[in-house]
Amino acid sequence: MQFDKYAQLYKNALLDDVIPFWLRNSGDTEFGGYFTCLDRTGEVFDTDKFIWLQCRQVWCFSMLYNQVEQKTEWLDFAIQGAAFLEKHGRDQEGNWYFSLTRQGAPLIQPYNIFSDCFASMAFGQLFKATGNSVYGQIALDTFHGILRKRDNTKGIYNKNYPGTRPLQSFALPMIICNLVLEIEHLLDPVLVSDSIAKGIHAVMEEFYQPDLGIILENVTPDGKFSDSFEGRLVNPGHGLESMWFMMDLARRTSDQKLIRKAVDITLNLLEYGWDKEYGGIFYFMDVKGHPPLQLEWDQKLWWVHIETLISLLKGYQLTGDERCRAWFEKVHDYTWAHFPDPENGEWFGYLNREGKVLLPLKGGKWKGCFHVPRGLFQCWKTLEAISAKEPGVITV
Repeated sequence: MQFDKYAQLYKNALLDDVIPFWLRNSGDTEFGGYFTCLDRTGEVFDTDKFIWLQCRQVWCFSMLYNQVEQKTEWLDFAIQGAAFLEKHGRDQEGNWYFSLTRQGAPLIQPYNIFSDCFASMAFGQLFKATGNSVYGQIALDTFHGILRKRDNTKGIYNKNYPGTRPLQSFALPMIICNLVLEIEHLLDPVLVSDSIAKGIHAVMEEFYQPDLGIILENVTPDGKFSDSFEGRLVNPGHGLESMWFMMDLARRTSDQKLIRKAVDITLNLLEYGWDKEYGGIFYFMDVKGHPPLQLEWDQKLWWVHIETLISLLKGYQLTGDERCRAWFEKVHDYTWAHFPDPENGEWFGYLNREGKVLLPLKGGKWKGCFHVPRGLFQCWKTLEAISAKEPGVITV
């Protein structure tokens, strides 16, 4: 396996295809921010602006500026997006809306805490790029708001009846594990350590069910299984994505036991979620094999596959486990055969079970400039590290 050639492929895809696609097509030069609803060729088909996608794009171009090259074009693109968010993105209490009109008028109330999570990520990364204390304060204030709301993330917008079937969701503790590393430069070290410890415990001890060998999307408040649609739900992609977060956290303290556990869960989840008839990874599954509630359960999604590639590469880098290398090649082959659009650039997001393009869009309400570029960057850098046999890298 020629890791250097794989590294070049991921690097070229990021810098010569995906990033130019978003630079060329997504900037709103009249009102600021970004268009994310882009068709196959990059034409705008809707002008609504979704806060978490706006934030993700600010993060992406700030990250590239910080970690790849200090290109003025990238930083300017991030700053103009941040200016739109500063002006229009929050209510009077500092909560981030879910969506806005093109001009910046609120459309959907701040019911979704993930708008806040990605706002904190975005402004934390932009602070790192610019040193502008205003950006740092927004990131910090938003993070503390997340901590205050994490036990009731939707607040007054929660439609569940209180007390009947209380469940905690996997998505927030998973994201906080990554978010803490993103804004560590702004946080008190004690808060960082505490947040990391709580995040690892939640992911690896509460949502991971050792008797099932997988991660559940929802568990009871004390981490137990709930035999309900929500409690039986498995999102293999979420679990697989979270495992490279766990590896990054474990690497900080050379926690070999946590690294090994994260790699084993990665392999278990992939074996569980892989479609053995058509290839690719299922979107949703029911842990008892019942029909899932989600009608899109058998679709193959872009983010699931690119996040899986990151976990497999990091797992191979840290342990030398040959199963990670073999699975990487298998998932890589499926991913690159189905998602990239060589004719118009960027990646398709949604395939049917057979692997045919279901929606030809390149961006919409849920897909924006985030998973593909972040994944290409992570894979590129991990492949380079493996190829160079850097300190701490195990090759076999």
